[in-house]
Amino acid sequence: MNSTQNERINQITSTTLIVGVDIAKFKHVARAQDYRGVEFGKPITFENNHEGFKLFVSWFHKISKERGFQDVIVGMEPTGHYWLNLAQFLRNKEIMYGVVNPLHVKKSKELDDNSPTKNDIKDAKVIAQLVKDGRYAVPSLPQGVYAELREAMKIRDHLTTDLCVVQARVHNWLDRYFPEFLTVFKDWECKSAVQMLSLNLLPHELISISDEELLQHLREAAKRGLGLGRIKKLKEAAMCSVGIQQGSELAKMELKLLLTQYEWLQNKLEDLGAKLDELLLQIPHVQQVLAMKGIGRDTIAGFLAEVGDIRKYRHPKQITKLAGLNLKTNSSGTHTGQTRITKRGRKRLRALLFRVIMPLVAKNAAFRALHEYYTKRAKNPLKKMQSLIALCNKLIRILFGILKKGHEFSEDKMMQDIPRCVELTQAA
Repeated sequence: MNSTQNERINQITSTTLIVGVDIAKFKHVARAQDYRGVEFGKPITFENNHEGFKLFVSWFHKISKERGFQDVIVGMEPTGHYWLNLAQFLRNKEIMYGVVNPLHVKKSKELDDNSPTKNDIKDAKVIAQLVKDGRYAVPSLPQGVYAELREAMKIRDHLTTDLCVVQARVHNWLDRYFPEFLTVFKDWECKSAVQMLSLNLLPHELISISDEELLQHLREAAKRGLGLGRIKKLKEAAMCSVGIQQGSELAKMELKLLLTQYEWLQNKLEDLGAKLDELLLQIPHVQQVLAMKGIGRDTIAGFLAEVGDIRKYRHPKQITKLAGLNLKTNSSGTHTGQTRITKRGRKRLRALLFRVIMPLVAKNAAFRALHEYYTKRAKNPLKKMQSLIALCNKLIRILFGILKKGHEFSEDKMMQDIPRCVELTQAA
């Protein structure tokens, strides 16, 4: 991850066997060559299991022994998640491996035969050629607490998505069977509203229950803020409800199921939150990041889940590139095109940084001042979106400094970097 292309090229010498692997779900295809592109042996197809991996390793070890190669590097295209098993196997065997960009494979497959033909055998050779030219990256598979964090955030995303689905289905149920419910309770997710819904009663059935019984049921969940006035309003709304009454038995079963799912998902999210707190305590300097206004637990957990161990990076620009926030230009001769971000890399990391920059600009005085400076400066003012992207890169540099070097974040020190603030300080 930290090496330059020259360093990667220098790793490949005349004694290095280069193996290209085209990844698939069930069977992989591999081809071997040297640093000049001379191919050795016939292409091999091996299955995506332990026996297949052993066959693959014995195949290129045999070629290495016969041809006098001293080391091996395996390159592969990270197709979906199917490459992870082979990468894990190679790492356990202490065999050097790297991944190539699928876009590079697509664009360079016509170099040898001037044909857009695509097949597994051809792709394996293209991958090996890219590795030969140093156009590969050594993936940083998360380990230890960082692997746990990545899995935790993946589970959190699934739970959050499922929770949103359940919430929408409860709204759908209320719109069909009791549309007046939300005129009495502003939010059905408050404790008292959920407690009332847990009775699994339709409006025409709710009317027959006494006020005292309903109030007693409500106060099991909410001790304050509820009285007979709320009960009477709810009954008045139920009396003139236009909700559907047909299919009432299964409608009540549907509501009971939805509320059970809702409670289960909420409990699992709470349990996962406690687990995230435990994991973050094991990572140095996280508490210093959480002290920043606008940065929460889920933000830093998501950042570390995508980035991994910050100590493996030499410069924050590497994280900027990983997030696809580095700039690209399109110019030729006297023509200068627009400058945009590449959007290459981890889109989850890019989305997370953009989501967190909004509350930072709202709650953090330093980020708010910098955003105002970027958008209102006399020379080369930025548009709001451009300013937010620049602030995302600023946040990456700050997080890098805190997590790797243990620096303390200071709003005052950050504001001193803004020319307008410096001028005001000097004038005072």
